[in-house]
Amino acid sequence: MTIVLLEALTFGLGRLASAAEDAGHDLVLLTGDRSIYTHELAVAGDRVRVVDIDTTDVAACETALRALPDVAGLISSTDTWALPGAELARRLGLPGPSVEAVRVLRDKGEVRALLHRHGLSRGGPVDPRSADTFPLVVKDSAGTSSRAVWLVRDRGELADALREAERTPLKGRLVAEPYFAGPLYSAETVTWRGRTRLLGVLSRQLSPEPVRREEAAAFPVAFPEADFAELAEWIGRVLAVAGHERGFAHTEFVLTADGPEVVEINARIGGALVGEALCRSLGTNVYRSMVSMALDREPALLTEPVRPGLGVAFVLSYPAEAGVLKGWSGLDRLAGLPGAPEWYPTASPGDRIEHLTDQRSCTGIVLAEAATAELALHRALAAANAVAPLMSTSDLS
Repeated sequence: MTIVLLEALTFGLGRLASAAEDAGHDLVLLTGDRSIYTHELAVAGDRVRVVDIDTTDVAACETALRALPDVAGLISSTDTWALPGAELARRLGLPGPSVEAVRVLRDKGEVRALLHRHGLSRGGPVDPRSADTFPLVVKDSAGTSSRAVWLVRDRGELADALREAERTPLKGRLVAEPYFAGPLYSAETVTWRGRTRLLGVLSRQLSPEPVRREEAAAFPVAFPEADFAELAEWIGRVLAVAGHERGFAHTEFVLTADGPEVVEINARIGGALVGEALCRSLGTNVYRSMVSMALDREPALLTEPVRPGLGVAFVLSYPAEAGVLKGWSGLDRLAGLPGAPEWYPTASPGDRIEHLTDQRSCTGIVLAEAATAELALHRALAAANAVAPLMSTSDLS
């Protein structure tokens, strides 16, 4: 039997290949740009068959899927392809979430309205063009990777954000919501037929306001047992109200002085190295559960006895200025640093790096381990400080 990926996250393909192989299935990746997966395809080797196709063309993808032998499941683990993936699963009679549920989850304004209506958020969506209470976050209702997001603290910044939004291609529509202050986390969960399990909480470190670019993360946050239980109950209600009934979810939330507030719900496993952190910390290949759910089977992670153990942290490496990436200094030093730091490139020499305010300018990620998330983060930060992107500004034109 064959399991098909409609695109994928940058990392995790090697783990998925192992999970599919363990289940006795072939793995096929449909992609419009295989260079995105250079690192992971090297890890996966011949365990992944790549089909080069315009994945924005749903009809072409349907034709390609029907031509593959014994397709048993379809995995669409990215935000951009969540809705096309649900539609393709529906057309081919494959297991998957309902198209309408995915449509709601991909609309940040609709999710905010649902949470506010059910008493799970103190603030509902705001019309960005008539807002008069600050601070606010103005953003693309279907945005990804922190693109098209503006923190506005007064009318002047709102006017600037609206002008910039007019020049920015949006995947959805422009929405606004209250800005919730406090430390940022993400709840990593798995849900099956409405039952949700909180696997752990990931810490998130951001750059200073107003950019708020993601800089580092660590798993698992050591909440007191009672606090963790409260978060588990809360995230279960949040996902139920939002209509998420199956699959992984990566829900960003701020722990305000008045309790948790959702930033956004991503109905997928976490991006960057979140999946890798889960695998290492929980001591299991969590992607096996992704394969199970694609085959319409209850995921083992829903009930199996796992407890976050090893601490894992990662730090994103950004250049100080725009330019053409030439390479990195300091990679040879990682082997001598504590935490067994590893380097995961997200860009290649020769790439133009221009968007310094969001994750598009990330050139690579340093991951490190320790007994706790806190110690792992210290080690990852120390290792990341040894690595620097080498940029050429003379090649920009």
